[in-house]
Amino acid sequence: MLENNQEITLQWFPGHMAKTRRLITANCKLVDIVVEVVDARIPRSSRNPELLHLIDGKPFLTLFNKSDMADGGVTDRWISHYKKQGITALKIDCKSGNGVGAILPAIRTKLKDKMERMAAKGAKGMPIRVMVVGIPNVGKSSVINRLSGGKRAKVEDRPGVTRGKQWITLPGGIELLDTPGVLWPKFEDQNVGKKLAFTGAIRDQIMDVEWLAMKLLEFLAENYPQAVQSRYKVDVTAYEDSFTALEAIGRARGMLVPGGQVDTLRAATMLLDEFRGGKLGRLSLERPEDFNEPV
Repeated sequence: MLENNQEITLQWFPGHMAKTRRLITANCKLVDIVVEVVDARIPRSSRNPELLHLIDGKPFLTLFNKSDMADGGVTDRWISHYKKQGITALKIDCKSGNGVGAILPAIRTKLKDKMERMAAKGAKGMPIRVMVVGIPNVGKSSVINRLSGGKRAKVEDRPGVTRGKQWITLPGGIELLDTPGVLWPKFEDQNVGKKLAFTGAIRDQIMDVEWLAMKLLEFLAENYPQAVQSRYKVDVTAYEDSFTALEAIGRARGMLVPGGQVDTLRAATMLLDEFRGGKLGRLSLERPEDFNEPV
């Protein structure tokens, strides 16, 4: 097994995130349901542990976005895990559109009793208001754009793009509130921070990219060595440490500097970009059976 003993404490909580926490709390009273978007590759780590407190008992629906990039069997086990705890979760992929058509019917099902009570009181036809929440870079705005049939919300493949709340009106009497991505002030488990960094939820600009790529290689060597072999023609399990494995990948891709040494920063950046883009195949970084606690 590859091993690199160096550890770095990860944390990223810029000022606008504190503002977003207040925005979510303040606007909860305006909505009927909260839709939480998570990254299907890291369903536990991409859930904000403060969410249930912030939404104060509101009904909620969880969307496993980027499911086409995750291990399908693992995602199915996560969905089942959620269901056993009474949580409705759907697997979707906003790039392909897979599963998106099930979102609005699921929202209506969750709110069926409330809508019937409102209709009985003469409030029939009132819009269903939905708040969309999630950590940075899980695809909240992409979900909204898919549902609205056009690019109504700004989308970029990097964290921290949506900075203010945005209301988007959909056909059929549904209004969506898009909120900026928000993390939480402290990662109690640094493995959570690493997985968030692997998937791009934490800005690379504050990271040691080579260290991060080495940590990703350690995970891949233990869980998906065939993905590295297929992509780079490198047996990642054959190396004593992750830095040497990273050098081998860089060498295989011809990333050399004068003197024949490997440009490991370039190799690290490429590895992370290709993992995030799904070019290493369908990979999941965590499984429900790895955790004893409930969702």
